[in-house]
Amino acid sequence: MRVGIGWDAHRLVEGRPLILGGVSIPFDKGLAGHSDADVLLHAIIDALLGAAALGDIGGHFPDTDPAYAGISSLALLACTGDLLRREGWRVENVDAVVIAQAPKIAPFILEMRQNIAQTLRIDAGQMSVKGKTSEHMGYCGRGEGIAAQAVVLLERTAIKNAYSKGSFGITV
Repeated sequence: MRVGIGWDAHRLVEGRPLILGGVSIPFDKGLAGHSDADVLLHAIIDALLGAAALGDIGGHFPDTDPAYAGISSLALLACTGDLLRREGWRVENVDAVVIAQAPKIAPFILEMRQNIAQTLRIDAGQMSVKGKTSEHMGYCGRGEGIAAQAVVLLERTAIKNAYSKGSFGITV
């Protein structure tokens, strides 16, 4: 078993949609970023990659690559899930929190959980999203940005490299 933690934050700006957990949320501002800037999914992706010791989101999906301009972070999460499966990992659970003074995300949490679970091919019961404010403190509290944190638990499904159908004559 492996545990990973992820964190992300983006500035709120006018003229962009607000996407969190793959859900378009009605709000007068959106998050600035190269992709759709979905801080929730970015934190989850970093937690997944970290748990598997496979780097970070910037290494796999650099913001200097035009291929990722405006891309849905659900697509990035799907690629990450595929990579984990190829590397012999299964997602056991994801626990995430979005920190924003506004908007309130409670009405959208079920859809976020379903999006993330479906994309990672896990049950929605293995996925948790919570919304918190920072009580008007800091950049989130002033409405300048939104942050997210995630913790994941992975379980090894297969031993890779020399141990997988390798020189020891066993398959795990």
